Amino acid sequence: MKNKQLLILVPLLFTLISGYSQSSKTVIYKHIDSVSLYMDVLPAETLNSEANPAMIFFFGGGFISGNTEQFNQHAIHYSKKGITCFLVDYRVKKRQGTSPFESLKDAKSAIRYIRAHANEFNIDPNRIIASGGSAGGHLAAATALVEKFNESTDDLTISCVPNALILFNPVIDAGPGGYAYDRIGGKYKDFSPIHNIKKGAPPTIFFLGTEDKLIPVETAKYYKVVMEKVGSRCDLELFEGEGHSFFNYKNIENYKKTITLTDQFLISLGYFSEDNEH
Repeated sequence: MKNKQLLILVPLLFTLISGYSQSSKTVIYKHIDSVSLYMDVLPAETLNSEANPAMIFFFGGGFISGNTEQFNQHAIHYSKKGITCFLVDYRVKKRQGTSPFESLKDAKSAIRYIRAHANEFNIDPNRIIASGGSAGGHLAAATALVEKFNESTDDLTISCVPNALILFNPVIDAGPGGYAYDRIGGKYKDFSPIHNIKKGAPPTIFFLGTEDKLIPVETAKYYKVVMEKVGSRCDLELFEGEGHSFFNYKNIENYKKTITLTDQFLISLGYFSEDNEH
């Protein structure tokens, strides 16, 4: 019981010190073995006449480490645009001794939980945006594209597929020569987003620095080509001379540039209007 209380209190402390609105809250979305997994929820600040869109953030860290604080500022920004935001915790190697496969199972569970509780969160289950950076970018893309690696306790009648994707230097290729192949091995064809692009893939914006040592520019360009071949939108935004994680809030100028491009992408999809830009 003490461990569960700690799991709830720690994210609440982060909430207090990071400038969230007073209406933000933390919920447990999954119990697996002895682990409880949470998500921080930032309700939309702009009142809408209908249910709000939702944006789900998955942190980076190579499936090894990381925490939900990475996308705090992104979530605050989009809650002000009328989007309810979810900062999702998931299992990683350093904390739970797990593999990337468990990380993906958790990401899918999180989206299913949010959809199943759409009325409670006052969100539209057909306007869910998944976002993430690095390994978190992989998870966002994989919830949309990868069919395997579902938790046995999940209700598979509830879709885990988001309606749009915002990917920050995502590790989209887990094949030979790609990221995490040493941990994925022969299962890469079932795990790697670039190997599972299919018709109906959600519209996507893909950010990448040209000096990223983990994701080659050519891989990103190929991802865009394959997406467009199946009839899906993929806006590839290359940042000249930038490396991995160039988009984080601490890199304030790049943060602002990527936020502006993301705003334009979401406006084009109708997730909010230019009227609530500020």
